[in-house]
Amino acid sequence: MQKSFSDLEYAAKKKLTRRDRFLAEIDSVTPWGKLHKLIEPFYPKVDGAGRPPIGLARMLRMYVAQQCFGLSDEGIEDAIYDSQSIRAFVGIDLGRESAPDATTLLKFRHLLEAKELTRQIFDAINGHLAAKGLMMREGTIVDATLIAAPPSTKNKDGKRDPEMHQSKKGNDWHFGMKAHIGVDAASGLVHTVVGTAGNVSDVTQAHALLHGDETAALGDAGYQGVEKRPENVGKAVTWHVAMKRSKRKALSSNKLGRMAERLEHLKASVRAKVEHPFHVIKNLFRHRKTRYRGLVKNTAQLFTLFAFANLVLAGRRFTVTETRRAS
Repeated sequence: MQKSFSDLEYAAKKKLTRRDRFLAEIDSVTPWGKLHKLIEPFYPKVDGAGRPPIGLARMLRMYVAQQCFGLSDEGIEDAIYDSQSIRAFVGIDLGRESAPDATTLLKFRHLLEAKELTRQIFDAINGHLAAKGLMMREGTIVDATLIAAPPSTKNKDGKRDPEMHQSKKGNDWHFGMKAHIGVDAASGLVHTVVGTAGNVSDVTQAHALLHGDETAALGDAGYQGVEKRPENVGKAVTWHVAMKRSKRKALSSNKLGRMAERLEHLKASVRAKVEHPFHVIKNLFRHRKTRYRGLVKNTAQLFTLFAFANLVLAGRRFTVTETRRAS
């Protein structure tokens, strides 16, 4: 296929931008074939003499680019026209065709939500990583983060999203939802995702974040008393929960107190891995605020975000390992 002048100019540039490197990283670590095979049975087929649907591979790549850059449906459509690197990632040549519009992407996203395909995408990517030996399944770290929801009442109902609630963190109140995750203690990859309203206590979701094969679980001070809850009694899991700050400050300076402090430091060093997926979705993917109304749609989006966060973390870990071996 003959290249356009813009493609030739883009290919000839000497410097790779951060966006170029990021998209190349996503492209290289994503198991496109598995995702295509997963969605294809539900994707619209050519029926009769009507206009054929846009190719699945192109719509999937457009959806992935949207999630990785934290853009709206209209935003990713505009970005395809503005950015040559995103056009190359999606596989669109504007000299021959137009970019899929926001409405087409909206329908594709609704298809993923209606068939619960984002959860299956999450499972498929985790299965892909497990096959490479990146999921040890011996221990789990649990944690949750608040994701803000728009507090505006400028909508048809004149109300805030009824499925979002306020939660107090420190001295501040936050309106939104919580993303609860279970992370593999060895690799730092997310194996379980649960979305709830912001006022749901972290400890009440701890049992749902375990995959069942682990022998140990770690959590911060918000999970105090988790082993005594009815849903966790009798499970062959040893919980290592952080000490409350007030109790930790009251530790004595004798040998026993110093040992307890070292133990808390050790637990915190292991537990720190749970922050890496949160960093990716909030800072790299820019998902700091819910984009849709209702828990179902926003939780469906979380499955996609954490799936690709796993790919990013696994890809970078593999790169670091290979670099160390080479040196």
